[in-house]
Amino acid sequence: MKEKIHPKYVAAKITCACGSVVETRSTAGDFSVDVCSACHPFYTGKMKLVDTQGRIDRFRRKYAGTATPEKA
Repeated sequence: MKEKIHPKYVAAKITCACGSVVETRSTAGDFSVDVCSACHPFYTGKMKLVDTQGRIDRFRRKYAGTATPEKA
């Protein structure tokens, strides 16, 4: 490898908003994140359906009176 062209690869601490700390190595140094694998809903199994501006309710009201098509 060529000398003096590669960035410094130093020890880093990644801190999550939930308080979890991961120690790794990085060229960026220490930094913080909002969501990690310890608190992300997908990984914890606590997935919630987020209703943005009532879209689900609006959809249900729109199609409440329609009959479901029957298979032939």
